[in-house]
Amino acid sequence: MAIAPGVRRPLRSQGYEAVCTAGVDLAHLSFGLCRLEPGAAWSRPPDAQEVVAVVIRGRVDVGAGTASWSELGGRVDVWDGPATAVYAPPGTVLELAATRGPALVAVIGSPVAPGLAGPDPYAVGPDDVRVQQRGRHPFARSVHDIVGADRPGVRLLVGETFNAVGEWSSYPPHKHDVHGEDGEVPLEEVYYFRLTPRQGFGAQFVYTEDASIDAAWPVRHGDIALLPRGYHPVAAAPGYRLYYLWALAGEARRLRPHDDPAHTWVHTAEH
Repeated sequence: MAIAPGVRRPLRSQGYEAVCTAGVDLAHLSFGLCRLEPGAAWSRPPDAQEVVAVVIRGRVDVGAGTASWSELGGRVDVWDGPATAVYAPPGTVLELAATRGPALVAVIGSPVAPGLAGPDPYAVGPDDVRVQQRGRHPFARSVHDIVGADRPGVRLLVGETFNAVGEWSSYPPHKHDVHGEDGEVPLEEVYYFRLTPRQGFGAQFVYTEDASIDAAWPVRHGDIALLPRGYHPVAAAPGYRLYYLWALAGEARRLRPHDDPAHTWVHTAEH
């Protein structure tokens, strides 16, 4: 399934908005945003996808099959601390209801092969998120693993990256699109961007070794990048902090990024 990378800008409408559909826009990933006013609710019918719902801002009551949680979340925006999320296996009804104030929830899905039931539903709180500081100036960032390979799941890996002001991430440029001798496995990815101040912008680059893809796009607050293959570094404009929620799925639930050998020297270079 040959799919070209690109950037999409959601309509920011109320209710659920599908941005990426597995089997249409990407092979292994679905991505949507659910915006709810206080007291509003949304229900996702059961299907063959496992789902991770990440609370971007606000508080929500969440139901996943017979499991339920009250008042999850609480961030005013992503800059307020680690995320809260819920994992739901295939065949589960997911229900979201905003409490106290408006809420924004990212809903990420990946189709699971028949016969794979997945683990029971579970919630991930801020204290459960694994936080790592990676890189150094000018590619310093904070990486938050929300649903990593150490948590139950079938295909999905989900987390958040916070670029320092004007810095780069996914850098040195890395990819994960082939079976490599270094353990690399093919994984598609989606990035959902937010910036502060909101009028800021960044840049999303995507390129392949054979130059069949060699592109760059401006990314602004609320944009979503679809990354089926290729190296994909990100840069924040000076003066602005850049964030992206990332989701991966593919042929194995294992992330082994392959750095572009032309740029690995920056790890030890003097700046």
